[in-house]
Amino acid sequence: MSPTLIAVLGIVLLFVLMLLKMPISFSMFVVGFIGLYMMTSSKAAIGVLTADLWIQLSSYSLSVIPLFILMGEIVFRTGITEKLFQSAYKWVGHFKGGMASTTIVASAGFAAISGSNSATAATMGTMALPELKKYKYDDKLSTGSVAGGGTLGIIIPPSTVLIVIALQTEQSIKDLFLASVIPGILLTVLFLLTVIYICQRNPELGPAGPKASLKERFLSLTGVIPILLLFVFVIGGLFIGWFTPTESGAFGAFGALIIALVMRKLTWKNLVIATSSTLRSSAMVMMLIVGAMLFGRFLTITRLPYNVADWVGSLNVAPVFILVAILFIYLIGGALMDAMGFLIISLPIFYPVAMTLGYDPVWFAVILCMVTSMGAITPPVGVNVFVVKGLRKEVPVEKIFMGIVPYVVAYVICIAILTIFPQIVLFVL
Repeated sequence: MSPTLIAVLGIVLLFVLMLLKMPISFSMFVVGFIGLYMMTSSKAAIGVLTADLWIQLSSYSLSVIPLFILMGEIVFRTGITEKLFQSAYKWVGHFKGGMASTTIVASAGFAAISGSNSATAATMGTMALPELKKYKYDDKLSTGSVAGGGTLGIIIPPSTVLIVIALQTEQSIKDLFLASVIPGILLTVLFLLTVIYICQRNPELGPAGPKASLKERFLSLTGVIPILLLFVFVIGGLFIGWFTPTESGAFGAFGALIIALVMRKLTWKNLVIATSSTLRSSAMVMMLIVGAMLFGRFLTITRLPYNVADWVGSLNVAPVFILVAILFIYLIGGALMDAMGFLIISLPIFYPVAMTLGYDPVWFAVILCMVTSMGAITPPVGVNVFVVKGLRKEVPVEKIFMGIVPYVVAYVICIAILTIFPQIVLFVL
């Protein structure tokens, strides 16, 4: 068989294994090893498995993943984010749809220290959904704002998706974090405009809450100062060059621990739960990276990514149309399976294509992060939708999916703006 046919059969086998409910990381691992065995020899396949696996897992840069996850877990488990939500409500809660806007603003704030969309949705949902129900908000608007706002968790740095993309494409984590700040703010603004538009058309969907005095608004900021200082210190220090991404994660985790202790929010039970959850999440991400490493080596040997890139480069089509096709594939893939898993599977194929078309690697990484985060709210595998469903069991899942449609539109608009004006992403570098 030709190398290309072997690669195609390997991809088919990968999806068959996933349909049989085998975890994505193990599916990539199995297909990658079998593919290497067929393309080379058993000795070479085992050599890659032992030598490359050790190099990958012993990489110093990989330690940034558990550190940033631990930072978010400590803040999440100790309940510090309640003050973040209360402060956001003091400032925007009195507008029509103010509670939904509060949820989005608070989600953006929590995203700045979390890096996880499901954790952001779960945290904001726990606090916001009871209040949204209390103020008689429409179920579609309330659940949609929580699920949509939660996706900001993997766009605004620190983002686990950006870290994985940086490691897989050998880019600077610092550059990707820096480049994603403005797009994250832009998407947050578009989400807020979406809520305003919905509630202007039908004010009954999101009635306004009581208006806080100017004094109350500024006093509420005292509760978010620790989180703000942590973000500025960790991300700002990384951008200025005080420390590396790994050191940034270490300072972030240590800073979150100190804040929790000073505010007397940390218990031994919460610390154990945060550590355990960090270990599980980190192991999942690292297994995905290991599986992707073997699968990527297999595809590289078959030269499928380069053949695809050469074929695309020879097409007499404007690069933007090929880009749209790639993003559409990511959207469909993220809708049918775990978005992070699909990203890791497809990155070895589509990244060389994007580079052949002349797109900037940092810009492309940010766009992929956007599309991946959108997969967290698109059916049928919208993880954030099911997180919200778990918090509001009486709301049908179909209604939650209907509630996120306006936020998907906001995503499409944001991606279109970043495609037309790539300088929004790149000017800070």
